Amino acid sequence: MCRNITTLRGLQPAATGEEIEAAARQYVRKVTGVQSLSDATREPFEAAVAEIAEITARLLEQLPARRQPPATVPPLRRPEVQARIAAKALRQP
Repeated sequence: MCRNITTLRGLQPAATGEEIEAAARQYVRKVTGVQSLSDATREPFEAAVAEIAEITARLLEQLPARRQPPATVPPLRRPEVQARIAAKALRQP
């Protein structure tokens, strides 16, 4: 199992679309070995991410509630990661 994929079931508030997509992206990266996209890999890679994100969202909706929340805070909810994302957004034109 890829250690970078975060447990999303049982989060309060529920996992966001962004968190689900990030987990799907990590999964596709792991199983394909693709770390940077090229013209040859971009379309199938992004299609796989979208499909897995959709399946994951549906699965999370269908599973019963967890008795305890996940033990770790998802990366996209950590203040230091939020700050890094915000700084990167400011640098982009």
